[in-house]
Amino acid sequence: MPEPHAQSLAAVTYLVADYDDAIGWFTGKLGFTLVSDQALSETKRWVEVAAEPGGVRLLLAKATTPAQIAAIGEAAGDRVAFFLHASDLERKRVAMEAAGVRFEEATRHEPYGKVAVFRDLYGNRWDLLEPAA
Repeated sequence: MPEPHAQSLAAVTYLVADYDDAIGWFTGKLGFTLVSDQALSETKRWVEVAAEPGGVRLLLAKATTPAQIAAIGEAAGDRVAFFLHASDLERKRVAMEAAGVRFEEATRHEPYGKVAVFRDLYGNRWDLLEPAA
C-alpha cells in the first residue's frame, strides 16, 4: 500500500527545436516509447517519451523564446545531464550505434558499473550505464 504522502518524479522538461525530430530520435535511436502526443494549440503539443513504461518521462517542450532556444542542448552545461540504465550495456550500445548514435568514448568500468558517454540530437551528454550488481 502506498504511503499517504508518497511522491515520485513523473517527468522532466526537455527543450527541443522540433517535436517530430525529437520524437523520431528518441524512439528510433534510443528505443523510447511515445507516451503521449496531444495538440494543445496550433503550435504547442504535450509530448512525452519514456525509456520504459512507468519510468520517468521526458516532456518534449518546443523552445519558443530566445532564452529557451539558447538553452537547447545545454541541459547541464557540458556535464552529463541524463543517465540511461541498461541491463546489458554492450548490447544496447551496439543497437544505438547501429541506429546512428555516436559515443564519445569506449565503454569504461567504474566502481558503480560500466558506462559510456554519448550525445543526443541537440548535444546534451548522456551516460549509458549498466549499474554494478
